Amino acid sequence: MKIFGVKYKKQSDEQLVKLMSKGDERAFDEIYQRYGSKLAAYFTRKLKHDKEKGEDFMHDLFAKLIDRPELFDPNRSFKTWVYSVANNMCINEYKKMAVRSNTTNGISMDIQISSKSQPIEEQLNEKNFSSDLEKAMSKLEEKHREVFIMRHIDGLSVKEVAEIMEIKPGTVKSRLFYATKKIASVLQMYNPVNEE
Repeated sequence: MKIFGVKYKKQSDEQLVKLMSKGDERAFDEIYQRYGSKLAAYFTRKLKHDKEKGEDFMHDLFAKLIDRPELFDPNRSFKTWVYSVANNMCINEYKKMAVRSNTTNGISMDIQISSKSQPIEEQLNEKNFSSDLEKAMSKLEEKHREVFIMRHIDGLSVKEVAEIMEIKPGTVKSRLFYATKKIASVLQMYNPVNEE
């Protein structure tokens, strides 16, 4: 009969944070594995596609979590809480950026010519679609772009987006409807069903 400690993969996020607050490093490793790359991607998108800055912000967030796990509100889901913290970090950074007025970071979408698994035509089509999607999203108002990204790119539920942004689910739905309609009209050339 094997008697081992905690099965970390089977623990909920909230249970892992409780274990972290007691100094359990393996609980932290599991949380990091679940959310590290997702949060880095979230920060990168929100911070003008600056991948290095996105990674730095993700590490800063996890450093805060290690230093002060008691900051987590146990009455909320960890997922919505951590995205709320990330969202607030971005808002604070926007304020600093406005002061510095440093807005020259471009979008890097290089084609990987060495990729053997995907023909160059498909890579070009994906690059064009990504570029056009990026342009369409940039034309949205911030409030509409925000919910679109959280819902369709970060994969958060309407309820989670509402909690993170501190708005009603109905407001999230109406903003999503508006954003989706606007983006769909810009990207209709990519819809083969539209051919008459």
